[in-house]
Amino acid sequence: MNLMLEEINIVQQQALLLHSADEVEAALDSMAAAITAKLSNSNPLVLCVINGGIIATGKLLPRLDFPLNLDSVHASRYRNATSGSDIHWLFKPTTPLSGRTVLVVDDILDEGLTLHAIVDYCREQGAAAVYTAALFDKQLGVVKPIVADFVGLSVANQYLFGYGMDYKGYLRNAPGVYACKDVL
Repeated sequence: MNLMLEEINIVQQQALLLHSADEVEAALDSMAAAITAKLSNSNPLVLCVINGGIIATGKLLPRLDFPLNLDSVHASRYRNATSGSDIHWLFKPTTPLSGRTVLVVDDILDEGLTLHAIVDYCREQGAAAVYTAALFDKQLGVVKPIVADFVGLSVANQYLFGYGMDYKGYLRNAPGVYACKDVL
């Protein structure tokens, strides 16, 4: 086994479960109900923020029983690291945003810089309205540049993985939300 996999195994074994899969699934149900109440008659374009938002988006879509389109955007500050830097745009949506109601779905609202940049981009492209959904909202104790319109769960200011959130590109598939004991 290489050193990276050994590190990942250690992080996973020592992590603390903060929210079980059942708790996260219940939060997804609540989010879907709120999104449906607000957007069901607006023919929204759902934008999945790659990679973290894949699980949240994939689990939300079957719960949204109304017409919508799906596209994605890949803007990242972390790029498989444990801390962020400048926003790096890997790709932008191919669906025209002009005149559309857009719902941006991501795994976590951390510092809010990436989500804020994506919302600004959508507005610059002429979106009629832009809403945001974050499966998790990290409680940082500071004012963020954006507040998500739809939030699943509030989470502690710890390094987390699972349900789309990663540890150095791994553990996005963990069945729950876990806090790392120590960030290596």
